[in-house]
Amino acid sequence: MSAVISNPIVWADVPDPCVIRVGSAFYMVSTSMHSMPGCPILKSVNLRDWELIGYVYDTLEDNEAHRLQDGRGIYGKGSWAACLRQHGGWFHVCFSSNDMDRFYMYRTRDIERGPWERHVMPGLLHDPSLLFDDGRVYVIHGNGDIRITELTADATARLPGGVDRLLLATESEGIGLRCEGCHAFQRNGFYYLFFIEWPRTGNRRRRQLVYRSERLLGPYERRELLDDDLGYRNNGVAQGGIVDDGLGGWHAVLFQDHGAVGRVPCVVPVTWEDDWPVFGVDAKAPLSYATGLPASAPQPLAASDEFDYGSDRLGLFWQWNHNPDPRLWSVTERPGYLRLRTGMLASSVEYARNTLTQRTEGPACSASVLLDAAGLLPGDRAGLAALSSQFGLIGLRAEADGKRSVVMAVKGEDGGELVRESRPYAKDRIFLRLDCRFEEGEDIAEFFYSEDGAAWERLGPPLEMAYTLHHFMGYRFGLFCYATEHAGGFADLDYFRYRKVSGRTAADG
Repeated sequence: MSAVISNPIVWADVPDPCVIRVGSAFYMVSTSMHSMPGCPILKSVNLRDWELIGYVYDTLEDNEAHRLQDGRGIYGKGSWAACLRQHGGWFHVCFSSNDMDRFYMYRTRDIERGPWERHVMPGLLHDPSLLFDDGRVYVIHGNGDIRITELTADATARLPGGVDRLLLATESEGIGLRCEGCHAFQRNGFYYLFFIEWPRTGNRRRRQLVYRSERLLGPYERRELLDDDLGYRNNGVAQGGIVDDGLGGWHAVLFQDHGAVGRVPCVVPVTWEDDWPVFGVDAKAPLSYATGLPASAPQPLAASDEFDYGSDRLGLFWQWNHNPDPRLWSVTERPGYLRLRTGMLASSVEYARNTLTQRTEGPACSASVLLDAAGLLPGDRAGLAALSSQFGLIGLRAEADGKRSVVMAVKGEDGGELVRESRPYAKDRIFLRLDCRFEEGEDIAEFFYSEDGAAWERLGPPLEMAYTLHHFMGYRFGLFCYATEHAGGFADLDYFRYRKVSGRTAADG
């Protein structure tokens, strides 16, 4: 049985996908911004079912911003639009970090186990694409004015005296966002540079382009390849590269803005006419199409966790919001629980260090936790968040008089937490649940609590989730504990139970 592609292939935030094939395996790298560990590596045998197999780095830098200690963090920054290539027995991943004004190159001989070597170069190479060409190595990068920069033969540094020049100036007439998101390839004696652009006129959605030349340094010809939204809110399916499947077929792995859940990857078939790529079917991105690739079982990108580990490590599904402080979390201090200790004061969950996150997924998903709040100090807050710039949360607050309350809060106009509903809560243990709905762009989160895990009470109004460029990521479930008065308290989470559902979630679970 062969695999049938259905778009999106993943209904979750896997932005800026870059895919290669090695033998019968496909590998993908994706943008991870402020989430640590970063630059996730995914594997597939059919371009449809992707398994998370690791990360390129645990942390990118060690400074106040990356540790979320400067009051701003690196939201919307960090690693952007990574490129993955294999050459000469090495796997290379490169990207720029806007907050550091640096270009990073990581390489390994074993993409599934590492280790990864790190090399850092000054300056930004925006949306880079590596190109290995006749013993020389280039990065093609930029926005509108596209540049080419030559690296050393091992791709670990800029080549002194090497090529470093403007390659081409892309169209500007009637264009809001000029070409960016380069993916560079060679085939049949031609160089192909794939980009996106965002026009000011017409349907005004992002579209996919290609520039083609028989010579690396040009001149280049331009063609529009795909201008389609899969019927979803005029959001174009665009930005990505091509990959052959080893069976004679070609495919483009792109992505689409999909509201609060984030940017979701899509795959479209590619054919060739006179050495020009043709994307999609009848100039459209198909909702589904058959491939000759083998079928396989779907693999989750979010999962439940009982925190039953033999050492202080976590499953690959988890990423920290910014760099964690390893002294302040454990799954062995109280076996079977995730313990989160407070180490600094924070103004809201958005700036709480050691918040542990997983992706949300469409069309709907739900997560629940059992929180033991006996270790909270006055002023401490702990619970479960729908984490993004416009966050919402449900959790316990420890008050100065020794009392506690269960609260549902959202981001206020001052950036702090605005309580939408609060109720007294006397017990140490509380069950919390968060339901998210993304179908048809609904983008709603609802919050519940329970004393026994069976009878659930809704708390607060639904949160209208919104994707913003501040975080530049889809919503995530976040497990948090932070202090507003004194550091040193802690919260214990007995489990994280996740389920993806095909339609609406219900308050009775």
